Amino acid sequence: MSVSEETTAVSWSSDGPVLHIALNRPPANALGPAITEGLHAALDHADTAAPKVLIVSSYLPGFFAAGADIKHMTTVDATSFKAYGDGLRSGLGRLAGHPALSIAAIDGLALGGGLELAMACTLRVAGADAKLGLPEVKLGLIPGAGGTQRLPRLVGRGAALDIMLTGRQIDAAEALRIGLVDRLAPAGSAVSSARELATELCAASAPAQQAVVRTVGASADLPLAEGLRYEVDQIQDLFERGEAAEGLRAFVEKRRPNFA
Repeated sequence: MSVSEETTAVSWSSDGPVLHIALNRPPANALGPAITEGLHAALDHADTAAPKVLIVSSYLPGFFAAGADIKHMTTVDATSFKAYGDGLRSGLGRLAGHPALSIAAIDGLALGGGLELAMACTLRVAGADAKLGLPEVKLGLIPGAGGTQRLPRLVGRGAALDIMLTGRQIDAAEALRIGLVDRLAPAGSAVSSARELATELCAASAPAQQAVVRTVGASADLPLAEGLRYEVDQIQDLFERGEAAEGLRAFVEKRRPNFA
């Protein structure tokens, strides 16, 4: 395992095809400039290392990330406020669009920007003690780093409005029920469960997984007929240029496929 700690608020470590990014800005991982810059640095490393899976978690007990840096926001003018938001949105956009699959390992609070960070990941694993929410309306704001767009795509319009208009926190069981998180782990063990999931993901074909993500994403925007045509294009491309030949041959030969 190789470890790099190039920022004070974010560190990352590689274990084979898995890159683990951990937030560490006491007391609550507020997503201020330090974490934003650290996230960009970690993703710069990921661009070079080309891992198959990213895990995003926290070193702080009780907190995944408790939201935006409100103290910082009270000290800036309108221009600086936009620059701060743009930096965070850019980092989450890079995470959401990264070729590697990503897993948010949520123990404790994931609120505001912290939940938006988790929603930028491909999948979310929550410990049973996790609390999630978008409380921005209580500050006279709205979620501004993708929350108003990603939450409805995950849980539907009604549930998303309920969460955002009230600003309430939901527990891990409700988050699992409505589809905000994908797997539930015992309290305090989201990271170990995310590592188990990463092992599962690493066993499959990365090009096929990326095609799944693209095709499922297209389903939110395309009419059914166009989505079905897009699906045909994806599977044909995988057959001609992906790892399908190796996967099919391995199945016939009753062996484990040798995917890149």
